[in-house]
Amino acid sequence: MRFDLITLFPPMFAAVRDLGITGRAHAHGLWSLVTWNPRDFTHDLHRTVDDRPYGGGPGMVMMAEPLAQAVEAARLARLEAGADAEGASAPVVLLSPVGHVHTQAAAQAWSQGTGAILICGRYEGVDQRFIDRYVTQQVSLGDFVLSGGELGAMVLLDSVVRLLPGALHDAESAVQDSFSPTLDGLLDSPHYTRPEVWREDPVPAPLLSGHHAHIAAWRRERSLALTATHRPDLIEAARDSGRLSAGDERLLHDRSHKS
Repeated sequence: MRFDLITLFPPMFAAVRDLGITGRAHAHGLWSLVTWNPRDFTHDLHRTVDDRPYGGGPGMVMMAEPLAQAVEAARLARLEAGADAEGASAPVVLLSPVGHVHTQAAAQAWSQGTGAILICGRYEGVDQRFIDRYVTQQVSLGDFVLSGGELGAMVLLDSVVRLLPGALHDAESAVQDSFSPTLDGLLDSPHYTRPEVWREDPVPAPLLSGHHAHIAAWRRERSLALTATHRPDLIEAARDSGRLSAGDERLLHDRSHKS
């Protein structure tokens, strides 16, 4: 899996390339990252990549030509490296408020692919003509605005790379993540570790029982309760898709009547 990043700030990606789970996965060759600075594809003294918007208004807009040349260079490099098959270009993805909100399910789908070319916009935005001609997909992290697409791209990379086989020490860690199919899209249950009693607050008894069925039942009940409290929309989504059992519904019914 290879990701090519079109960015004005390549050093930002050292964190995701060199540190933590994603850094270890990169060192083990599970994925690769290449950055392309649009300024390297300019031909003026100031290496200009932005200009004032037509029609007026505040801020500056990223120019189409440096971005286009960066994408074309990335496509050629991917082809030469064997990252993409002839005639099967990688998706060109813009981090943008226009895009579909990134989800765990989307991260799972991305983890089955070969990567992408990610465009990290800056300023007030990107010339629409570049978007129309080159961008095949737009992705958003939510209804808020960042100074640029770099942080969004790093979040996307982390969410995808950690799902690659061999990225985590224990593959079950990803299976039990919040929003995962294993949890029917619900939130994960609370977690505890040593000491058994911390400031007079003990670990819940079922987790100490050693009885796997009791532990699983407790975790499901707490997952349902946590989700119902903080993300009731996820409960409704699981219910609508038929992922809640009769036992789940009884637990939710009993909880609502107690509260």
